Amino acid sequence: MEFVELIKTPKVDSVVLRLPFQEPVEGTLCLTGHHLILSSRKSNSEELWLLHSNIDCLEKKFVGSTGYLTLKCKDFKTVFLEIPGMEECLNIASSIEVLSSLESVSLTYPFFFRPMFDIMEDGWQAFLPENEFARLLGEEWRLSQVNKTFEVCYSYPQTVIVPKSIDDATLLKSAAFRHGGRFPVLSYHHSPNGMVMMRSGQPLLGPNNKRCKEDERLVNAVLGIGKRGYIIDTRSAGGAQAARAKGGGVEPEAHYPQWRKLHKSIDRFYVLQESLIKLIEACTDTNSSMDKWISRLDSSNWLGHIKDVLTTACLAAQCIDREGASVLVHGSEGIDSTLQVTSLAQIILDPDCRTVRGFEALVEREWLQGGHPFADRCSKSAYTTSKPRFEGPVYLLFLDCVWQIYQQFPCSFEFNEHFLLYLFEHAYGSQFGTFMCNNEADRKKVKLSTKTVSLWSYVNRPEILQTFLNPLYEKNDGVIWPSVAPQSLMLWSGLYMRYEINQSASEDAWKEIVQIKQHDKELKLKAVKLRKQLSELQKEAVEKNIIVQ
Repeated sequence: MEFVELIKTPKVDSVVLRLPFQEPVEGTLCLTGHHLILSSRKSNSEELWLLHSNIDCLEKKFVGSTGYLTLKCKDFKTVFLEIPGMEECLNIASSIEVLSSLESVSLTYPFFFRPMFDIMEDGWQAFLPENEFARLLGEEWRLSQVNKTFEVCYSYPQTVIVPKSIDDATLLKSAAFRHGGRFPVLSYHHSPNGMVMMRSGQPLLGPNNKRCKEDERLVNAVLGIGKRGYIIDTRSAGGAQAARAKGGGVEPEAHYPQWRKLHKSIDRFYVLQESLIKLIEACTDTNSSMDKWISRLDSSNWLGHIKDVLTTACLAAQCIDREGASVLVHGSEGIDSTLQVTSLAQIILDPDCRTVRGFEALVEREWLQGGHPFADRCSKSAYTTSKPRFEGPVYLLFLDCVWQIYQQFPCSFEFNEHFLLYLFEHAYGSQFGTFMCNNEADRKKVKLSTKTVSLWSYVNRPEILQTFLNPLYEKNDGVIWPSVAPQSLMLWSGLYMRYEINQSASEDAWKEIVQIKQHDKELKLKAVKLRKQLSELQKEAVEKNIIVQ
């Protein structure tokens, strides 16, 4: 298919662009296969360069022969276009609607993007499991390629880390007993005490209480002699029992006696989608009274979801660090709330995950290789008018939880808020291939690693990386325990309100902090240099008997 067939009107002159906190710009609007571009010949006027795939919703109205388009984006930005000519406006609108919802992955922009920078490091090879878990391989753990063809578990990567005492035949039996074939695999190893966190799908007990001794052996293999572990189920006890009628269920105590079950209910992706829609509706209604604003924020329950996820992650971290017990985390499928909990627990426990590189590795390991369905969950955002299918801001909620911890421990993170915003934006619309598709199997099918550029290849360039660094960072090797009290949780205004409330004052403050830290660094270096000079002068004075020691 040629893009030109979908573009009825490729160019319109005298279009007026209106963006939040900027003066209107008049220019020429151009439509390409992947972008909506507005350029003005006037100096100092910002161009619009908008990916069609980032458009969540399009609204149009007409006053006389002039058309008004409102483009609501997946990153919550709203773009207003004033287009002369009814026919031109209708053509532009219909083309955008088609181009913003292309079904073929190979027609999306990452397959056409050609970087204008030299790739210093191939991001596709930066976080391979064999490298990430290299220090663990030996007596207790091994790499298994039982899923090399993706036939055992379609949502798992080809290589997983499992106990060395468990052979592949046992893994196959366990996979048949777990939802989606997601048998228990290693998620995290806590170096201070050797405890581990594993994740999986729910066991398929069904109404007949099926049993799988191979699964029991696999789960028990991570426990030492006389040790107990915790199974953290992200469903309510009632929800887990109800799942048995549909073929699922929860590990029975009779067959897993060394494991204690803890139920912590976290809402499913479709509930989160409704919550986000209500939140953004409240945030964009700038005419609300104080009472109405607080009421709408409360009814969205977004902060409630944050509290639920953070509470469960803290519980998992507490079991590992304070109880000295290993943990298995799962919900139903093991691809949403499970990954939120395992990821956040690692943020709490592991200082490496609070560095830029470590956080990238965490996202790659737990979310991308872990099988979170980004293509489904991030296909629409808060403005969509289409009937919900598989959309849900699961990954966004995780990033929000990280931001909450960052607010409470602003000196313990190497990266800044801008980095979290950047990772959110690129999950919903990007020139890079990193967040495309639902799992590694799908990415292999369309050859993403050879036909697209990795986001990490760009982010880790020194000049780009510099913009994501937190000037207040001081390495903290300890465990950090975030508060989940309602008074400690805040609305992330830098994300949800950034197009409603001008953020320039906050940005200026951070620039000032960067300058102060840089000046402080220069003064410390100067002080070291002066001390050295003083020491040399004192030594010389002693040698010449100018001063007596």
